[in-house]
Amino acid sequence: MRLAYRVPLLAAALLLSACASQGPEPIPAQSAELEIESIETVIRNQAEAWNRGDIDAFMEGYLRSPELRFASGGTVTHGFEPTLSRYKDRYDTRTAMGTLSFTELETVLLSEDAAVVHGRWQLARDLDAPSGLFTLVFRKISGDWQIISDTTTSAN
Repeated sequence: MRLAYRVPLLAAALLLSACASQGPEPIPAQSAELEIESIETVIRNQAEAWNRGDIDAFMEGYLRSPELRFASGGTVTHGFEPTLSRYKDRYDTRTAMGTLSFTELETVLLSEDAAVVHGRWQLARDLDAPSGLFTLVFRKISGDWQIISDTTTSAN
């Protein structure tokens, strides 16, 4: 009788161990460093474009898709075009745009085609200096790292 209980338990244990996920293969350190550098280059290029007053070039870091998600100021915007319009409406002059800097970047490569970047943003403007934190989700699509989700908060 004991054997009758042990066989199903053993079979279940073997089945569970076979189904258990081993997780993705770790990314080699050198490859990870190159991918992180590529991701952070996207962010640096965004700051440079912003500081030239070029919102269209700034937006090149974002996925051109209705799937893009941008959350800030208590609202969520879906899609590339609505996000672009939101930026252009809010930052309609060079004075409003100020000078943008990104600091304290923490980039975590989740897989060969996914990453998360945490950081701090700050605008230097004549009358104020808004700042806050951001979390960006990147995906590598057709060989290019693109932001698919941006959650930005304000500390002011």
